[in-house]
Amino acid sequence: MQKEQTIDHALRATWQAVAKMYNEQALKFDSTMAMAFVLLNIDKENGTPSTSLGPLMGMEPTSLSRILKNMEEKGAIYREKNPEDGRGVLIKLTDFGLEKRKIAKQYVIQFNESVKNQLTEQQIECFFEVTKTINKLVTEKAIFENAHTK
Repeated sequence: MQKEQTIDHALRATWQAVAKMYNEQALKFDSTMAMAFVLLNIDKENGTPSTSLGPLMGMEPTSLSRILKNMEEKGAIYREKNPEDGRGVLIKLTDFGLEKRKIAKQYVIQFNESVKNQLTEQQIECFFEVTKTINKLVTEKAIFENAHTK
């Protein structure tokens, strides 16, 4: 089997192309795709506990900490004590962060509309069914459960 015919290669190559496209757009706004992703995952009214952001986005704490620090320096977010948990911190959007969030959201909507315009409803449903199955297999650790290690 050639690598171009493997599911993981198609996933990786497609995601790399999408990430590159989003990073090129984000660069125009002195940002990155990762920063835009964080902006879109912060509750715009109430903020989001910093401990919830990493798992929400599938990001490692050290990577997220670096991104949050950079976003705070740029004035897109600020940290506030969590009134419900004195030990915790809420990440909140500044007015500047809300503006950046709006821009990021428009790019995500445009991407989705552009892709959907090229596909049938059945193709889109099939795509989501396939990704759901892959995620389930990975989450349940069902891919390599019978693999032999030497």
